[in-house]
Amino acid sequence: MTTPPDHIAPPDSVAALDSVVAPDSVATPDGVAAAVADAHRREWAFVLAATARVARDIDLAEECVQDSYASALQTWARDGVPSNPAAWLTTTARRRAIDLLRREQTLRAKLPLLVEPETSGRVAAPGLSDVDDPYGAEETVPDDRLRLIFTCCHPALAREAQVALTLRLVCGVSTGDIAASFLVPETTMAARVTRAKKKIAAARIPYRVPGAAELPDRLDAVLTVIHLLYTTGHTAPTGPHLVRLDLVERAIHLTRILLALMPDEREVRGLLALLILGHARRATRTDATGRLLLLEEQDRSLWDRAAIAEAHDLVVAAVRGGPPGRFALQAAIAAVHAQAPSYEETDWVEVLGLYDELLRVWPSPVVALNRAVAVAMVRGPQAGLDELAELSTDHRLAGYRYLPAARADLLRRLGRNDEASSAYREALALAENDAERAFLTTRLEDLS
Repeated sequence: MTTPPDHIAPPDSVAALDSVVAPDSVATPDGVAAAVADAHRREWAFVLAATARVARDIDLAEECVQDSYASALQTWARDGVPSNPAAWLTTTARRRAIDLLRREQTLRAKLPLLVEPETSGRVAAPGLSDVDDPYGAEETVPDDRLRLIFTCCHPALAREAQVALTLRLVCGVSTGDIAASFLVPETTMAARVTRAKKKIAAARIPYRVPGAAELPDRLDAVLTVIHLLYTTGHTAPTGPHLVRLDLVERAIHLTRILLALMPDEREVRGLLALLILGHARRATRTDATGRLLLLEEQDRSLWDRAAIAEAHDLVVAAVRGGPPGRFALQAAIAAVHAQAPSYEETDWVEVLGLYDELLRVWPSPVVALNRAVAVAMVRGPQAGLDELAELSTDHRLAGYRYLPAARADLLRRLGRNDEASSAYREALALAENDAERAFLTTRLEDLS
């Protein structure tokens, strides 16, 4: 099975890429709708994970959470927007789950001869005292959202299905954005998610937190989910803003919890280092007007040096003790960029060597695209173009905006402006993020 090719952020050189009502709440229709939309974007993962602890069934939990958001539109319009929307939504969804489970339990008790024995994976309805700790005192995974990610990354599902389903259900990433990350049409991704949910139902896979011995087998899928969550926030596939800070911070938080849970796993250290290094440059990725700034344009004095130092220690630990994995190698590449005094002084030979090793460990067309940029920096723009020419035949990169954007940049450096303009127009037609579109438009105008 081929690993989805895009679990790596494009380099900047090609990324042209409880429920107490607040006294001052204004319950206007627009205000309520905006509050519900914001709560959906920020809190869906938390509310779903907390509800699943009670429901013990992911489909039931999702149904109850959707009901809670629908209820919010009416209740908040009448009573005002709560000061803590997440707590209100969680309480509403969990109570709904308990009610449904109790109703099912009562039905089974009253109609024992008409109902088959319980095989759906759902458990008896918990009492109110069970809501705070339905699993008991000891739990393998200490965070609701991370627990649900491990649960969804079930080995009965194909890897792509695990990752896509978890991003959609647990992380609240839109189907379109997931499809963009996997380089497939949105309809294809929607079908994958639907098939994964049907397989869970058909196989009667219950909501069950894996035991400690099961975690290592699911770790790579979990790391992939968190990394894709981060990259979706680091460079949003669509929308008016380059960055979705809520997704970035959530991914870093989950990785820190994961490292505390599995401190000896080198790839966890590698992923945390990679995310920290990307986040350390957050203040310089756009200018005051929101214009995208490439790596060579960024003011390195504004980078978070404390974060870079923390990440450096994590990288060292991640590459020791055996051949490094794909996250450790990506972190090592990011560390070379972070530690270079300037763009011109970047050790591109080392970067290229690390990409060679990464491509061996993780043969992905997007890794090859990133490597081609490094080739251009070491051997010249024409050598990079030759690498890109080979990649242009890979069907997995069809529609991937960073391929024509990289080609346009190298053609521009060679002074082949007509060809560069054509490539920029191709990239512009594929880009859906406003900051990237503005950048590409400016480059195109400069050539004209």
